[in-house]
Amino acid sequence: MNTFELNLKYVKDEVGKALSTSPLVIRTYTKHLLKSEGKYIRAASVLAAAQRADGSIHPDAIKFAASIEILHLATLVHDDVMDNADVRRGVPTLHKEYGRKTAVICGDYLLALAINTANQVESREAYINYQLPNYMEEIALGELSQHLNNGNYRLKMDDYLKIIEGKTAKLFEASFYAGAVTSQEDKEVFDTYKRIGYHVGMIFQMLDDCIDFEETIKIALKPVQSDFEQGVITLPLIHAFDQNPDYIEIAEKGDLSRKEVNQIVKQAEGVHYTKQEAQRYYEIAHKDIMSLDIENEKREELLSILDLAAKK
Repeated sequence: MNTFELNLKYVKDEVGKALSTSPLVIRTYTKHLLKSEGKYIRAASVLAAAQRADGSIHPDAIKFAASIEILHLATLVHDDVMDNADVRRGVPTLHKEYGRKTAVICGDYLLALAINTANQVESREAYINYQLPNYMEEIALGELSQHLNNGNYRLKMDDYLKIIEGKTAKLFEASFYAGAVTSQEDKEVFDTYKRIGYHVGMIFQMLDDCIDFEETIKIALKPVQSDFEQGVITLPLIHAFDQNPDYIEIAEKGDLSRKEVNQIVKQAEGVHYTKQEAQRYYEIAHKDIMSLDIENEKREELLSILDLAAKK
């Protein structure tokens, strides 16, 4: 196990400790969430950006990474309630196991726990410009914007991009930024790290939206073929509607079947179009990573996060 992997293990241990030692009244539910461990790509983003010239990572980066993973977990709990999802990462969702009200309250608790974990860093005065609550606002507004546009079959690409910027890209931006502020690098490069995180998040969400048209639930370990049914309009379908506007009125009347949705997305090459757009974001992020004056090992870690988001 190399240093980076060891630090990622420390993050997982920190999250596990926070969830398994929660107050007794909620511990049963938080421990249930430990059964469905994610990829920790946001935590890995923090650690990659936090890596110093000598390869070390400040302990504060571990705290920030854990807080971001807990925040991400809170958004998933709430998402599953809103989407009425049965499984997450192959495990029954919290609301299916214990009820919707319990899940919503647990999600709220996790939001508070995320802030509390971030506040445990040693050098709080050094990170005054890193405001996790501000990012939490952006995420909540992104989720609300998506909800308000549920069933809006006339949604345009610019609106879609704004939605996923809030609901997904901002948390990745926060991850790269959190790592950068603990890395001893000059403040002048912080914006570059934030921009990399933003583009990684946009890529991640665009390609995640493609999964709904490509994967099976057995492979994805979460609901697929469900966005349209939930009223969530993603870029593959937006592009398909742009190419076939007559279908918009059919959808608005409730007469468009899932089979027809899949058909028009395939005919319009909506998935291919979305992947092309994601590739544009990839190239911008790649250029930014290559522009950084950093050690090769750190550059490789950052590139691996980018490739993981792009599934390369």
